[in-house]
Amino acid sequence: YRQGPRWLPDDNVNDIAVSSDGTVWFATSGGVGCNRRVDFTLAKKAAFYEDEIERYIKRTPFGYVAEAALRVPGDRSTADPQDSDNDGLWTAMYGAGECFAYAATGDQKAKERARKAFEALRFLQKVTQGGTHSPPKGFVARTIRSAELPNPNTGRLEADREQQKHDSLWKVYEPRWPLSEDRQWYWKSDTSSDELDGHYFFYPLYYDFCADTESEKERVREVVRDLTDHLLEHGLVLVDHDGRPTRWAIYAPEYLNRDPRWYPERGLNSLSILSYLTVAAHVTGDSKYTDAAKKLIDEHGYHQNAMYPKVQFGPGSGNQSDDEMAFMCYYNLLRYAKDENLKAQIRFSLFSYWANEAPEMNPLFNFICAAHCAGQSHANPFGRFPLTPWEGWLDDAMRTLRGFPLDRINWPHQNSHRLDIVRLRPPQSIDPYDIDRRLRGYRTNGKVLPVENRHFNHWNTDPWTLDYRGNGNELASGTVFLLPYYMGLYHGFIEKP
Repeated sequence: YRQGPRWLPDDNVNDIAVSSDGTVWFATSGGVGCNRRVDFTLAKKAAFYEDEIERYIKRTPFGYVAEAALRVPGDRSTADPQDSDNDGLWTAMYGAGECFAYAATGDQKAKERARKAFEALRFLQKVTQGGTHSPPKGFVARTIRSAELPNPNTGRLEADREQQKHDSLWKVYEPRWPLSEDRQWYWKSDTSSDELDGHYFFYPLYYDFCADTESEKERVREVVRDLTDHLLEHGLVLVDHDGRPTRWAIYAPEYLNRDPRWYPERGLNSLSILSYLTVAAHVTGDSKYTDAAKKLIDEHGYHQNAMYPKVQFGPGSGNQSDDEMAFMCYYNLLRYAKDENLKAQIRFSLFSYWANEAPEMNPLFNFICAAHCAGQSHANPFGRFPLTPWEGWLDDAMRTLRGFPLDRINWPHQNSHRLDIVRLRPPQSIDPYDIDRRLRGYRTNGKVLPVENRHFNHWNTDPWTLDYRGNGNELASGTVFLLPYYMGLYHGFIEKP
């Protein structure tokens, strides 16, 4: 299915001609266009995205990776990358991909990209300290922007008050963007659990694969130790410069287990903090982090909370943006935990989560599940339950990787009128967190639309959405391809070039 500016000059097609080499020519009201097949390996696609990220996406001297606005729609040369709420998360996922790339291929360029990602993430911790509005040691910023740019605090207080009308837990305070001690950078506060999931996903991979000197390993230990000690010293919440917890980085039992307002986050945030503490124990070698995790398990049932990390009513339901967070935490917890009983339980939780996500054909989720569940089973009173992802998981993952268009510009896509679409019905069609009325559905084979018929910047986007807005004014990063591709290489799911 080819529709929209990504594929055609215009959707009004007057005639089609197919040449002997398979090239398809379209005579449209907007001019003549063609689609043709070109031999292109996954490795070549990865190199294309890497080059595009370097040329157009990376922002500030530290090289934060998110997306870039285009001053002229469709023209990459006019790329103007801006800060985003989740620069730490997106840069961490990009950096994690580079760690897997180096581990799988030994490519020194990948190692250098991973090193730069580490420095960027490390700076998000260091920039918050020493200024007029300085949070406790270890706090990490969401992002930074140059102090030479307009003050981002202007108008923020009014926006926060408006947000609080819809979210009673939303914080209203000033400044949301403090100045760094050297007054060179604004840094964004109120850091979320999304950010921490990304930081903790990246650090152990960089520590294991890329930090090959003792001094470099100690730099990683310092960052992980300071962040994790901050959480432990403040009752398992991330405390901002105003002395209060941030809106989303809440992991304490008194919130998750005893405050009904936090029930929807109970499972995911329990999974997250167990993952963080496990990573800290691995990187630093300090048993106090293992002891802290054990206390959460023995006294507060966090391992039981983690069995149900997503409030959902079947495929397509629930908060889609939490999925990538959960899978990153699963990966680390199962990779680094020493308690085999805990791992057996969390492995079953991962498989159960993946079974709900399987129709999404997500290569990142499929590879994480296969890396930890393939060949495994779970003991129960009636025998053993197989945890190997069912047949088709690799085909689905590869189909998505192969289908990713080289064009990562946000062109619009219309699919809701298609005859091969089945609409999602309640309750799957309603997000229990954010009730909306978007057109959502899937193909008659039970799976979401192919990736070439959609546009999304990150894996937090709802893949059941049918129609996508866009006007060509933004270039997205290729991280959504690079991370699962390199992870697939590392785990042997993809043949090395």
